[in-house]
Amino acid sequence: MAATSNASSAAARFRRVLAAFGPAIGLFCACALFAALRWRTFVTADNFAIMLQQTAVIGAGAIGMTVVIIAGGIDLSVGSTVALGTVAIALLLQQHLPPLLAALGGIGTGGLCGLVTGLLVTRLGLTPFIVTLGLMGALRGAAKGLASEQPIYPDDTWLNQLMRLGEHGSLPIGVWLTLALAVLVALMLRYTRFGRHVFAIGSNEQTARLCGVPIERQKILIYVIGGLFGGVAAVLQFAYLTGGDPTTAVGLELNVIAAVVIGGASLSGGQGTVLGSLIGAFIMSVVANGCTKLGMANWVQEIVTGGIIVGAVFLDKLRQGRRD
Repeated sequence: MAATSNASSAAARFRRVLAAFGPAIGLFCACALFAALRWRTFVTADNFAIMLQQTAVIGAGAIGMTVVIIAGGIDLSVGSTVALGTVAIALLLQQHLPPLLAALGGIGTGGLCGLVTGLLVTRLGLTPFIVTLGLMGALRGAAKGLASEQPIYPDDTWLNQLMRLGEHGSLPIGVWLTLALAVLVALMLRYTRFGRHVFAIGSNEQTARLCGVPIERQKILIYVIGGLFGGVAAVLQFAYLTGGDPTTAVGLELNVIAAVVIGGASLSGGQGTVLGSLIGAFIMSVVANGCTKLGMANWVQEIVTGGIIVGAVFLDKLRQGRRD
């Protein structure tokens, strides 16, 4: 009995350490590996600035996805939401709207997509996986229809500067914007009643309902927040592409979900942090950049990315300490 108790205690400690420091350890290992293999080209200020630039879009999407996954949900439509948002921004700019209004239009488009998801999940009682899987195709089709199945490149505005690298490895404005929004959401989750409700719903929805948490209203708000951050990612993607593209961000949802799970969130809900999700997103960029430095073909990088996603789910299983 004592040996069994000690083993269980050790396993519990291992899961706590994995949850607390796993993302940081993973990031350190990834950076150390590629630094050892390609020191001269990988370990430079300019290269780390490039990796942070590449992390911004995934990171923005991961902030919203963190809230959704903590609440026990999932959103497979974030890539299509980003594509639709870039098209919306480009079309609004073509109508000579101010860039700020066009950007808000793109963010609002994402929020509207999240609202539709939330209403379908709560009012019709459909599972988030099925709802967002359907919306993934529907929103992509809407983006292609609005753009007449071709990219839209409006005149340059200050929006195009958001993702441009400065001199000597200085970071784009979009990276700082993502970090600022991450701080706000992290504070919201930690110190507000809504944040406590998010964790409560993800931990045990029935118990949260009995405690008086307005489940349906909160779930709708959760998916709206996820959609809004999909819209923020669309603004950054538009700046990166300098236009609206209905075919962009294909597969982005997998990278975003993997980043959140690598960062310590549980697909079962009730667990996760914004900081961990950003670290997870950066790990994805480090791996992609490192593979490029090593001269790996795209198909090899896709296999590596797929392996990371499977590994992220396995880590989630280890943290939860249960077998399917």
